[in-house]
Amino acid sequence: MTSQPQAPAEPEPKPEPQIVLYDLACIKNVCFSPVVWRIRLMLNYKRIPYRTVFLEFPDIEPTLKGLGVVPPVSAPGTPSRYTVPTIHHLPSNTFLMDSAPIAAFIESTYPSPPVPLTSDLGKLIETNARTVGARAFRTAVMPREVRILCPRSQEYFRSKREAALGHRLEDLLEHEEEEWSAVDKDMTAQGELMLTNQAKGPFVLGEKPSYTDFFLAGNLQSARVIDEGVFQRLIRYPGYGEIYNAFEPYMEKKD
Repeated sequence: MTSQPQAPAEPEPKPEPQIVLYDLACIKNVCFSPVVWRIRLMLNYKRIPYRTVFLEFPDIEPTLKGLGVVPPVSAPGTPSRYTVPTIHHLPSNTFLMDSAPIAAFIESTYPSPPVPLTSDLGKLIETNARTVGARAFRTAVMPREVRILCPRSQEYFRSKREAALGHRLEDLLEHEEEEWSAVDKDMTAQGELMLTNQAKGPFVLGEKPSYTDFFLAGNLQSARVIDEGVFQRLIRYPGYGEIYNAFEPYMEKKD
């Protein structure tokens, strides 16, 4: 008597999302914002189920206002801004904006696996990242970022950025090589700092990631989505490629 073939097992249902992540839209239909990638990587690392709502640049403020989201208090004389990342934590009906308070909320609400939010080494690396290579990164990325936006967002992005710069975005590229050359030694020193605990593991503090690693990997993945050439330039420095490679398993969910 021949045995009947077994029916294929039913796929396990996907868990209901705990969080709605409001992200920045682009024509590639994946996350490209470095500040949103920090939170996305944290959610992926902690295996927290979530879904993404992509917003075009001009739709961020009206959408979040319509949801009743209140932006964080700004410095005196500075208008409050609606930005992404913003999350809606569904179980508690909590809305939060900006990566730092969102990370603190996620860590307190979902403490396993733990993610250190701060450390002396991490503070130094993050401060350096905002100063050492920030201008070169902006010079390389900003005029290329506009290319992956839809026409409405291109117009919005270009008008805001060019008003602040006082010139066309494309003019930045005329000084790109000069900017990279100016920070070459500092970028190398920053990368070596990132490798301080390499004997213990691939992350800044060693074996396990901290928020600083999400910060760094988010910047790198943003560069890669926007322009592969900029990404390849960054990972030539020590430390950068090591951090990025360690995070690749947590980059699969991009949308």
